[in-house]
Amino acid sequence: MLGLPDSIRACLFDLDGVLTRTATVHQAAWKRTFDEFLRARDPQAREFSAEDYNRFVDGKPRADGVRDFLASREIDLPEGSADDGPDAQTVQGVATRKNDLVQTELDEHGVEVYDGSIRYLHAVREAGLAVAVVTASANGEKVIAAAGFADLVDARIDGVVTAREGYRGKPAPDTFLAGARALGVEPSAAVVFEDAQSGVAAGRAGEFGFVVGVDRVGQADALREHGADVVVQDLDELLEDPK
Repeated sequence: MLGLPDSIRACLFDLDGVLTRTATVHQAAWKRTFDEFLRARDPQAREFSAEDYNRFVDGKPRADGVRDFLASREIDLPEGSADDGPDAQTVQGVATRKNDLVQTELDEHGVEVYDGSIRYLHAVREAGLAVAVVTASANGEKVIAAAGFADLVDARIDGVVTAREGYRGKPAPDTFLAGARALGVEPSAAVVFEDAQSGVAAGRAGEFGFVVGVDRVGQADALREHGADVVVQDLDELLEDPK
């Protein structure tokens, strides 16, 4: 019924771009942050693009995204500290600027969900499978609550947990492995649902039983190349009889 192997006992869902439409909010915040940063250094600098987002930022902890994108432009900033303000010329300062923009957007406009994915989430629970949300966002708890499906989630591994426990961010499998442990299952009995190339790679690196790529931006081939067993545009495509 769920389009998954019979051995699967738990589902590990990324949040932004899989269950909620907040991926577009994050991408817009990253673009504004990096474009302003780049123009301040060089008015002729090439703008932050959708390809930059997908290759260097999507699915990763904020600071990792800053480091990886700036490295792609051969820019080296001091690390700074988590207390750095949004105008600080440090990795942490740039990350803070991006998060401030996201917080404003969430406060002003709330959270939209993908209806098909929420139907699938309900079907997963009705089938008796355990559910964890695994997201790089430090706003995971806030987004889940605002989206209205907190009662369907058994465990949450988000940016706050990642920082506290010292997990490596995606594409390392640490956070998904933590999600499986929180649900009491082996990776081979869990499925990863991801829209980011880095997240799909993390699912494959963790040797999970199945990896579902969710293609929201026309990168189906890249998701398969990074290890997706199947790629869909929305999760209810996996249902045998979607309603």
